[in-house]
Amino acid sequence: MRDGPNIVGIAALIGDHARAEVLTALMTGKSLTATELADIAGVTKQTMSAHLAKLADAALIAVDVQGRHRYYRLADDDVAHLLETLMGVAFRTGAVRLRSSPREPALRKARVCYDHLAGELGVLVYDGLIRRNALTAHGDKIELSSIGHQIFRALGIPAESLAGRRRTLCKSCMDWSERRHHLAGALGAALLQRMLELGWATRDAGSRVIHFSASGEAALRKVFEERDARRIESPPVL
Repeated sequence: MRDGPNIVGIAALIGDHARAEVLTALMTGKSLTATELADIAGVTKQTMSAHLAKLADAALIAVDVQGRHRYYRLADDDVAHLLETLMGVAFRTGAVRLRSSPREPALRKARVCYDHLAGELGVLVYDGLIRRNALTAHGDKIELSSIGHQIFRALGIPAESLAGRRRTLCKSCMDWSERRHHLAGALGAALLQRMLELGWATRDAGSRVIHFSASGEAALRKVFEERDARRIESPPVL
């Protein structure tokens, strides 16, 4: 019996080496040109144009046009979620690169997953919110509780202003390196942006790595390892 959507076409698109490199590169959340993506994938610009057309037709990527320039990005966070899950399966089954990047330990510590925090510190945030009942689970969906609203408000993130948009407020995303969940959705994106604004962390240009300073990581741990939400104060700007 053949039930449900046919995954063959999408699987074939992602399974091509050059296209997989493109999608992985766009997991930084940044938009890149065809020339930049061709260099990353090691193919000609003409070949890359054909790959990008196929990915766009399948709604895996989107393109923004500015004058004569075209910038490519992942279509949405659902695509990012799919890719992060595939990375987790690949990691679990031993399908890893023959040569590990020097950035590998840093990637596992903290990285951007499309536009939200992933890695060890991303999982720490999610676990802390679950432990304090700031997030409540309903099947495979999660919701922000009144305690959660209080925590994010103290961080300078009015979660109610993010609700009601087309994008899901909060959802879990399986972390490929930790094999546990981190926080995704509009709230996850707003949280990472706020951490960068506060000076807790910086982004590594050209990669997915997020660098937390010692004081920034201490501030993060103080907020999300604190068991009593009533003791959360305004976060320090570093």
